[in-house]
Amino acid sequence: MNLLLQRHQHLLGEAETWFSRCQTALGDDIACRQGCTGCCRGLFDITLLDAALLRRGFDRLTPAQQASARARATARITTWQRQWPDFTAPYILNLMPDERWTEMPEDDATPCPLLGADGLCLVYAERPLICRQHGLPLIDTSGEIIDERWCSLNFTASDPLARAELRYPFHAFHQREFTLLQDFSRQLLGFPLTELDTFIPAALLIDFDGFDWRGWGKHHAALLTRHR
Repeated sequence: MNLLLQRHQHLLGEAETWFSRCQTALGDDIACRQGCTGCCRGLFDITLLDAALLRRGFDRLTPAQQASARARATARITTWQRQWPDFTAPYILNLMPDERWTEMPEDDATPCPLLGADGLCLVYAERPLICRQHGLPLIDTSGEIIDERWCSLNFTASDPLARAELRYPFHAFHQREFTLLQDFSRQLLGFPLTELDTFIPAALLIDFDGFDWRGWGKHHAALLTRHR
């Protein structure tokens, strides 16, 4: 499992390199800078592989930092459980109808539980993929627009969808991500999946080591494999 997490972190590093390259190429068109926390709010879904890497960073924090972040995460999940009482450990979103978790409110300003008082991410080196791509549209090298959304602070005077500097081989990148997730789920559950998701706050509460993942996976295999 450690080797898988290392491979995943390397892949995430490639996404970070792409983002940095875009910043260098496009200059003031991109407002994203260290200390800006506009995108560190709301409820973002991440893969369970992202969550496992995030937990590795979380487990390195001081006991005080862990306790504070975990308390905020617990409060966040408790609020969500009022809407969906069945959202319990191990907090996997794929057991829920898609419309319940893929259409999160866009005006949710709740800070991420891993956002420090200084405005910096407590687990920056292990942050999920969405945190490394957020703010820019995703355009494949073929020109296909994979995700046309971008932060409203960026590209205030230009159309980023026409900027070749943003292009990246995202289809190939995401295929590698799916392959890693399949390997991860095969080790964890006993069968491969390309969709296995949770929320960032839930990642702090998931028991990756002590939970009976194989038994849970066997019990929920029909639901989990519906999109495989």
